[in-house]
Amino acid sequence: MNTLVLLLFSFMAIAHASPKPIQTLVIIGDSLTEGLGVKADDAFPHLLQIKVQKDGKNWQILNHGISGSTSASAPSRVRWVLKNPPEIVILALGANDGLRGLATEATEKNLDQAILLLRKAQVKVILAGMKMPPNYKGKNRDQFEKVFAHLAVKHKIKLIPFLLEGVAGNTDLNQRDGIHPNPKGHAMIADTVYNTIKSEL
Repeated sequence: MNTLVLLLFSFMAIAHASPKPIQTLVIIGDSLTEGLGVKADDAFPHLLQIKVQKDGKNWQILNHGISGSTSASAPSRVRWVLKNPPEIVILALGANDGLRGLATEATEKNLDQAILLLRKAQVKVILAGMKMPPNYKGKNRDQFEKVFAHLAVKHKIKLIPFLLEGVAGNTDLNQRDGIHPNPKGHAMIADTVYNTIKSEL
């Protein structure tokens, strides 16, 4: 009997000591996510991975950024990701829609479809808000910025209010093109993202 009790306690101890299974967070985005113009290790998804590990959270962060992507790619890319469903997806598309002056109705429709696909698959969605550059004026700019907040409320999902908060328009945090963040800019984005999502991990 004593031997059985000892064996039982040994198995319980091993089970307790075993690490939790790795969970996956995928960031579906464009060149901002991909890290255009910087090393892969300097892009914010990799910096986010470091923050997660330092906090002892057993998560794998996957960078699914493709330069030039617009929201039109969102539904098809979500379907691809769902072939091996992650626990969380950060949807960080729309910046190129704004830069190209695409119809805000189309942007909202594309993102809405992607969110619906993720929700149907029971994948938690976090939406990254975008804004047009300061030199873009007019009604379309206001409508564009409202798209993300509207979708977050509609689907009751967490919103990163503005992915480039504190980075956009700051020459010290961007590359020469004034659009893509440099390593310091990516570090700030990683802070912004992590501060918003850490309670979800």
